[in-house]
Amino acid sequence: MPDNDSAKKRTYDAIVIGSGASGGWAAKELCDRGLTTLVLERGRDVKHGADYPTASKAPWQLEHRGTVSIEQRKDYQGARFLREETLHWALKDDEQPFVQEKPFRWVRGYHMGGKSLMWARQTQRWSDYDFEGPLRDGFAVDWPIRYKDMEPWYAHVEKFAGIAGNKDGLPELPDSEVMPGFEMSCIEQYFKESLAKNFKDRHLIQARCAHITNPQPVHIQQGRNKCQNQAMCNRGCVYGGYFSSNASTLPWAMKTGKLTIRPWAVVHSIIYDEQKDRATGVRIIDAETKDTIEFYASVIFVNASALNSNAILLNSTSHRFPNGLGNDNGLLGKYISWHNYRGKGGAEFEGFTDKKTDGRNPSNSYVPRFRNVLKQETGFLRGYAIGIAGSRNFNSNNNAIGDELRESLLHPTPGNWRISSWMMGECVPVEKNHVRLHKDLKDKYGIPQLVVSCEWDENDDRMVQDYIEQSTEMFEKAGFINIKVEDTKSPPGSDIHEMGGVRMGKDAATSLLNAHNQLHHCRNVFVTDGACMTSTGTQNPTLTYMALTARAVNYAVDELKKGNI
Repeated sequence: MPDNDSAKKRTYDAIVIGSGASGGWAAKELCDRGLTTLVLERGRDVKHGADYPTASKAPWQLEHRGTVSIEQRKDYQGARFLREETLHWALKDDEQPFVQEKPFRWVRGYHMGGKSLMWARQTQRWSDYDFEGPLRDGFAVDWPIRYKDMEPWYAHVEKFAGIAGNKDGLPELPDSEVMPGFEMSCIEQYFKESLAKNFKDRHLIQARCAHITNPQPVHIQQGRNKCQNQAMCNRGCVYGGYFSSNASTLPWAMKTGKLTIRPWAVVHSIIYDEQKDRATGVRIIDAETKDTIEFYASVIFVNASALNSNAILLNSTSHRFPNGLGNDNGLLGKYISWHNYRGKGGAEFEGFTDKKTDGRNPSNSYVPRFRNVLKQETGFLRGYAIGIAGSRNFNSNNNAIGDELRESLLHPTPGNWRISSWMMGECVPVEKNHVRLHKDLKDKYGIPQLVVSCEWDENDDRMVQDYIEQSTEMFEKAGFINIKVEDTKSPPGSDIHEMGGVRMGKDAATSLLNAHNQLHHCRNVFVTDGACMTSTGTQNPTLTYMALTARAVNYAVDELKKGNI
């Protein structure tokens, strides 16, 4: 949008910063409630279907069979998961450099749809065991909400997004609104039965995932169709079989006629008017022209992903807020947390030699948290869930030549069934884990670089050790062989579940947001992505972000119409 456009043409009822899972939901709910809404995305536009260049392609249809050439890698030295199939989502090193005061992996999705195009699509609800954790265990601050506040919004999001799974009846993992789940493999089913026999408090279930297995009218209206089980989800899905902003919430909002999307909009800061005691808009840097442009709105939703949302608020300074918007208590950017995925495991089983998998499963199985659920029973706070996946190995003799090589490749020898395991631990937020703006270093847009200062603590170490011990015992009781469970020592951030820094709470002295994700000291700004999280739980967090967002938007619109914001 040209810089000389009138302020009126740059004024909307609402602005949403970020187009990922939570930003897309903010846009949908705002537009459904009749508000003209601008979505700001710092990266390029991505049209659903048209802009998934590697979707459904076989390895031989890719120039380098999935690998990334040495020449291409020069621009992505800091990238993780660098593959040819998903290179179109990768972030170049010069886009947003940051300072690792301690080792940290920060995976970002700067394009329309954000990480909703790249996520693992796992959608487990929280329970009151999670929301009550800080109060019971004495860490962080008490959540200002409980499961009863979230239950209708979980259901609202699930029905629209489409969730596959079962009704499992577990109090530690409340049931979702689901359509049929994906079938377990025989090795997973066997492990499920072994757990039921040997451990009364442990349950293997089909992980609930954001895939459509039985399309309902609301999904057809979105233009989406049934998951085809391609298991190529992180390339982008032309069928809309899994939930993403691009396939679901953004086009839905666009159909209302109320939505404007603005790619290449690098948010610099939120504009605060001291006379009005409110935020009046958002200042961006055009990524292509480097022009500074201001957009205006009555309500602002910050959904830029956890660390970037912290950075934007920290950079939103004024005479009233010299340390960042809403930061009267100095806690903005502190108590950053994430998930503990350090523990990995695997084993083999010599049975089921007459069976193999048929097709692909885009999901996995899941053991909900079983440690410290009803009471404190270990030497560490909180607990962990476990992801489980089973498959059968097939072996080829790649050292052969000629006819022997061809036959070996066409008719590989079946090996043992294998089971893989990974922990999903709850990290306890501590004040020293924080982000802040560098005093001197800036990026190419003139925005201060973010300093990330986060590290594991003893609670995390003890949790990993418990996962190793318990997983080994569970595998042994199942009769598995070649068991290996270990601590990968991966750095914080490797799980891509950053949370905190702008936490919710009951008291403005100890939190930044109230029970409706509203800044205590700037009532028309809401933060509903991972930055708002008071604690982390063990569940994949995106479903909770989406439900919090839908809830907060409807509160914000009601308050706006009452004249309270």
